[in-house]
Amino acid sequence: MSYGTIGKPDHVRRAAIMGDYGRARREFSWTHARLELSGLPGGTGLNIAHEAVDRHAAHPARRGRTAVRFLDRDGTVHELTYGELARRSNRFANALGTLGVRPGERVFTLLGARPELYVVAFGTLKARAVLAPLFSAFGPEPVRCRLELGEAAVLVTTPALYRRTVAPIRDALPRLRHVLVVGPPGEDGCSLDALLDAAGPEYRIGPTDPQDPALLHFTSGTTGTPKGAVHVHEAVVAHHATARAALDLRPDDVYWCTADPGWVTGTSYGIVAPLVVGATLVADAREFDVRRWYRVLDEQRVTVWYTAPTALRMFMAAGPEEARRHDLSALRLIASVGEPLNGEVVVWADAVLGRPVHDTWWQTETGAIMIANFAGSDIRPGSMGRPVPGIGAGLLEQGPDGRAVVAPDGRVKVLHGEAEGELALRAGWPSMFRGYLDAPERYAECFADGWYLTGDIARRDRDGWYWFVGRADDVIKSAGHLIGPFEVESTLMRHPAVAEAGVIGVPDPAAGEIVKAFVTLRAGAEPSVELRRELLAFVRRELGAVAPKSVEFAPALPHTRSGKVMRRLLRARELGLPEGDLSTLENAAALTAGSP
Repeated sequence: MSYGTIGKPDHVRRAAIMGDYGRARREFSWTHARLELSGLPGGTGLNIAHEAVDRHAAHPARRGRTAVRFLDRDGTVHELTYGELARRSNRFANALGTLGVRPGERVFTLLGARPELYVVAFGTLKARAVLAPLFSAFGPEPVRCRLELGEAAVLVTTPALYRRTVAPIRDALPRLRHVLVVGPPGEDGCSLDALLDAAGPEYRIGPTDPQDPALLHFTSGTTGTPKGAVHVHEAVVAHHATARAALDLRPDDVYWCTADPGWVTGTSYGIVAPLVVGATLVADAREFDVRRWYRVLDEQRVTVWYTAPTALRMFMAAGPEEARRHDLSALRLIASVGEPLNGEVVVWADAVLGRPVHDTWWQTETGAIMIANFAGSDIRPGSMGRPVPGIGAGLLEQGPDGRAVVAPDGRVKVLHGEAEGELALRAGWPSMFRGYLDAPERYAECFADGWYLTGDIARRDRDGWYWFVGRADDVIKSAGHLIGPFEVESTLMRHPAVAEAGVIGVPDPAAGEIVKAFVTLRAGAEPSVELRRELLAFVRRELGAVAPKSVEFAPALPHTRSGKVMRRLLRARELGLPEGDLSTLENAAALTAGSP
């Protein structure tokens, strides 16, 4: 089903930072994008912390502006100006020197969204150490695994997280030299507060090569150990350019990124990008709740909101009444990330929230937004959008496994015009990861013929918009068809009883695989044999032969903390296979089958 196009009035196009997409692509260069940043004083390189904090703090008109506004768990609000953030992060950089931490060593955070996170993050980058953020909801074993793989020199955490997560594994980490705990001196390791108090507020960032490692993000594979993706200081060029082009972000914006800071979005667009632009960032320490999130949007006068499709679908499932209780007039742009966004949510948001949702696509490995629906352009609901200026995207011919066919000489076949294939990006953009930690062969397998192979299958329409089909390892092969689960899930979610769906392929002796759907229902809908039949008939009318052959009701679907439905976990549980790495699983109790 097509939702058509949501057009933009001329005044909206003119007001957007990037109004004319074609012109922006023709005129863009990464060289010019680099010149929009100041670089370190004296021409000594490029450092993320300088661009995000110090250059603003050095400007009389900007140093007193609020950089981060913290919404604490008890409802209190704390603000940190650019000047204060500069001084406090200087203290942490000096403290790292006192501890003997050298450039290139890794500083891990296990903190959640709190003021110390930003102080530690930028102090680490100033000291030219590598920042490695972790999910605060991780248990002891995922934390131990990542600290060991990353050869952590320092871990910064809270007293509660130390007792729950770190203390049980501390003896298993002999190379971890320092554990710093937020608060005054206690029994839980060295006091971060005492270290900061003893450190000086002035710090000069040393020469920083743009290719020096800056960020380490762990991304989970289907099996085996997590992969540590290494990013460099040059990534800040892409953070800045894409924040402006894809999120239309400006210095006077109040910006809210709801991603956990332990995930790459929570770092690239929840810590770095908004502050490089000079905006005010809202950081919320509390868990998701539809009513409270509406209050945050209203009371904080949020202008740009970057969130996950799962959250937006929960907003939609809650009904329009709550939206009517709040003033959302400040909201200028809503964007989504983390998993494909079904078109119904885009249309719903336009009608209920007063703004459509601009979907974006990127990966941990890309480091920044690669494909987006832009503020100054029409939206095709359900589409990923078009490549951001400076990014060369293409579709490559697929083999039977869904992945790009790589010839013996390393060549690939690039598809032109309207096509479907493995999505690939021309290598060389500033935020492209520079390696997997201690896994050069694994890194080399991600590239062929000058292309980064994303592992995602996409379709491109005749006008150049890209549409997500599925991960290559999620694509269902049934009776000669390659079926993208997202299309089936989107169709199911158009039924008024369905809040969310996850689709997998299960073995079948005749067809190879058949499609099975797991659905959660909206409030007021109850599982029944009749509803199951109705859903099967509904999707069959829409999709024909590729429709699911069975539907199972579930009270919840398993998600990563970044919002993705874990289809591989649905498949593993259905078939009794090993579940692989579950360290990023949001809701461990999900998928207890419903009745009937």
